Amino acid sequence: MNASALVLVVEDDDSMRQAVQRLLNAAGHPTLAYASAEALLTAPLNAAAACIVSDFRLPGLSGLDLLTELRARGQLTPFIMVTAHDSAPLREYAKHRGVAAYLTKPFNGSDLMAAIEAAIP
Repeated sequence: MNASALVLVVEDDDSMRQAVQRLLNAAGHPTLAYASAEALLTAPLNAAAACIVSDFRLPGLSGLDLLTELRARGQLTPFIMVTAHDSAPLREYAKHRGVAAYLTKPFNGSDLMAAIEAAIP
């Protein structure tokens, strides 16, 4: 895995967003963080991003809406979705939408790191 690969984090909960950033930074991954899908979509496209980690429930667009919009724009960056609102239909829908990994909150940092390692080519 490329330890210096840029990871984009989309999470509306400030403490969770900061915790994920700290974990990734400690593992050598620079991060850019956004509090909403819209914040990421209005930011300049970062072609250096190797992976996106996004919450499912966000204010405004959901994590899956974000994935759909990114794919419509031709952005094929691997997408990892995390959620505290797990359900079998959501897991299945996320799988069909092409998420690289699906994690339920609370998750272990090692599980997130393994998902990122598997997602980054």
